[in-house]
Amino acid sequence: MRKTKPKKRQILPDPVFGDVTVTKFVNHLMYDGKKSVAFDIFYSALDLVKTKLSNETKSPVEIWKQSLENITPLVEVKSRRIGGATFQVPTEIRPDRKESISMKNMISFSRKRGGKTMADKLAAEIVDGFNNQGGAYKRKEDMHRMAEANRAFAHFRF
Repeated sequence: MRKTKPKKRQILPDPVFGDVTVTKFVNHLMYDGKKSVAFDIFYSALDLVKTKLSNETKSPVEIWKQSLENITPLVEVKSRRIGGATFQVPTEIRPDRKESISMKNMISFSRKRGGKTMADKLAAEIVDGFNNQGGAYKRKEDMHRMAEANRAFAHFRF
């Protein structure tokens, strides 16, 4: 590449929990720069999770983190053209990309869900991810299945 790599911006921790991953999630959730609205949605979703899983000993943030961990894919397939044929080559995912993919999957499947408010939808997706089910978890399973099916082409890794 000719240009230098852009510097990684430092992300500030969120005001309530003091956690950087919460801010990253809210940045993905945000529309049109409305960060305070996105924070309100996230915090109200965590309150709903607290009421839904009241018998759980973990805090709502720990439940959310466990849910994200459950829907995080480990491998993905990338298209690689070799001698006129295109192969789906399974590759490991970088840690920062893993985090980003899981957050984006959770948010996109929350938006597709049926429900009244975005907070309701997000809370339902968090609970489903915590229980190893839901759309985002299925996406992870599909990615792993594709990688397993194309394991024969792993030697084409780049």
